[in-house]
Amino acid sequence: MPSKGKVLFTSHTANFQKFNRPFMQMLRDQGCEVHYASMGEEEILDCDKSFVVSFTRNPLKLSNVTAYRQLKKIIDRENYDIIHTHTPMGSVVTRLAARGARRRGTKVIYTAHGFHFFKGAPLLNWLVYYPIELAMAHLTDMLITINSEDYSRAKQHFATNVAYVPGVGVDPKKFDIVLSRATRDKIRAQLGLAPDDFVLIYVAELSKRKNQKWLLRTLRDTLQQHTRMHLLLVGADSMNGSLQKITKEYSLDRQVHFLGYRNDIPELLKVADLYVSSSTQEGLPVNILEAVISRLPIVALDCRGCAELLSLVGDKPVRRAVDFQSAVEWHEQHHLAAVDYDTSAVYQYTLSAIINEMKHFYQITRDEDRV
Repeated sequence: MPSKGKVLFTSHTANFQKFNRPFMQMLRDQGCEVHYASMGEEEILDCDKSFVVSFTRNPLKLSNVTAYRQLKKIIDRENYDIIHTHTPMGSVVTRLAARGARRRGTKVIYTAHGFHFFKGAPLLNWLVYYPIELAMAHLTDMLITINSEDYSRAKQHFATNVAYVPGVGVDPKKFDIVLSRATRDKIRAQLGLAPDDFVLIYVAELSKRKNQKWLLRTLRDTLQQHTRMHLLLVGADSMNGSLQKITKEYSLDRQVHFLGYRNDIPELLKVADLYVSSSTQEGLPVNILEAVISRLPIVALDCRGCAELLSLVGDKPVRRAVDFQSAVEWHEQHHLAAVDYDTSAVYQYTLSAIINEMKHFYQITRDEDRV
C-alpha cells in the first residue's frame, strides 16, 4: 500500500463504524488520510474528518436525495483515491454520488454485509433489492461479499470485480477469556442472577430482523416452567419497547432481562450458559463467532450466515420452533460448562486475518489506479 492516499468510508449509520475502525486505523498507520460520512448519530473515531449526511434506510424517502447532493459535493471537493461504502442505502447513495469521481480515477469498493435477497427471502426483497444491486454493480470497482451464497450469486450475475472476505473480523483475545468463579458470580449478582441460574444470552439489536419476538413466543412455556432459567437480551432497542410489553404479558419480566447496548460483551458471554439466536437474516453473524470463540453452546435458528459458521465447528442450526425449544431444554438439563470447539476452524474469520485480506484489496485497488 502506498504511504499516502485519501480514503472515504460511508455507511448509513455512524454506529457501523465499529466494523470499519480496524481498517481505518490500518490505513492511517500507513499514512492515509481517512474520512467518514454517515447520518452522524454518534461521534466517529479513528478518522481525520467526518461528515454528517442525511442517509435514510427507507429507499423511498426524499432525504436520500438530499444525502446524494451532500455527498456528491463532499466527494467532488475532497478528491478521494478510494471510497469504501457499506450498508444497502448508504452504498446506493454513495455509488450514485461517486459517478463523476470514478471517471476521474476514484475507485469504489462496496462491502455487502448480506444481500437482502437470498435463498428463502421474501419475494418483495428480490423484486426491490436484486435489480438495485444489479444496476449498482456497474458503478462499483470491487464488490466484497462476506458469505459463500452471496459470493456465488454476485460472481455469476453482477458486472464487477467480486471478492470474498469472510466477515468483518473478531478479535479472539477479547473473547477467549477466563473468569474466576467469584467474578462470574459478582457479575451475575449485578444482573439480578443467582450463581445456579441457567442463563441464556442473545446479543443483537432488538429488531424485526433479529426476531426476538419469535424467540420470546417460542420460549414462553419453557421459561414459565423453568423459573431458574433467565434470558439476557443485549442490544439497543429499535422496537420502541414492544418486546418489554410482551414480556410482561407473558409474566416473564423477572426472567427476561433487557440490558441495552453494552461494552462488556466478552464478560457477559462468560457468565451465560447457552447462546441463542433467532435471527432470520444474516450476512456472517459476528455474534455467533463471538459465542464460538467464547466456547458457549449455541442454539440458533437456521439462516444463511449462521448455518455457514456453525458447520465449521460441527454444529448446525434448527429450523422449527419446537426443535429450538427442545434444544434449549436439553441444554438446561445437561448444563454443559463449555464446548470444546475446534476454534482453529474459524481462524479465517479473526480480525488479524481480515485486516490482512483488506490490506491486500486496498493495494490491488490502488495499483489498478496506477495502470
